[in-house]
Amino acid sequence: MKLVYFARIREQLGCEEEQLALPADVTTVAELVNWLGQQRGEPWKSVLTAPDLICACNQEVAGLQSKVSDDDEVAFFPPVTGG
Repeated sequence: MKLVYFARIREQLGCEEEQLALPADVTTVAELVNWLGQQRGEPWKSVLTAPDLICACNQEVAGLQSKVSDDDEVAFFPPVTGG
């Protein structure tokens, strides 16, 4: 799986992108977020569980119950606005 972090999420975590293999029991965005928080502790846990965090799976907005697999690209970013 490819994970990509944008804007302040990237700055807070000190990571732009990474490749990793998912454990077999991680099948949703929520499980991915929980697993990353457990594996890495703070600030990962608080940053990835922020209520305003947006997630995309394969460049489509994804909810916490969206399915994920090793072949996916998952991106995390803060809310954005434009004009």
